Amino acid sequence: QAQLVESGGGLVQAGGSLRLSCAASGSIFSINAMGWYRQAPGKQRELVAAITGGGSTNYADSVKGRFTVSRGNAKNTVYLQMNSLKPEDTAVYYCHADLMEVPGTPWYGYWGQGTQVTVSS
Repeated sequence: QAQLVESGGGLVQAGGSLRLSCAASGSIFSINAMGWYRQAPGKQRELVAAITGGGSTNYADSVKGRFTVSRGNAKNTVYLQMNSLKPEDTAVYYCHADLMEVPGTPWYGYWGQGTQVTVSS
């Protein structure tokens, strides 16, 4: 079965940078879009950034100009470079990917386990 494993979260001061990584592994035939969501305490999970298999990107307005999403050369990894971090970026960040495990079967959305990002003021 496919799975997503994230890394790179942590504690950083406001204005600092972090880079999140997510790798898809297991039974995977094809991967389409990958991206990052986040959920702060008491709030709904929201899209942060996403990138299609063709390289098109989409960002939440709150992170435009500060965050950059990219794919690895093998296309099974996705990164989120976060610069100029603010306390309001504090949240659990989740990797998401649209995967097809077996040819001809439906695409399913998979989630990573989440990684905590804390930005201190």
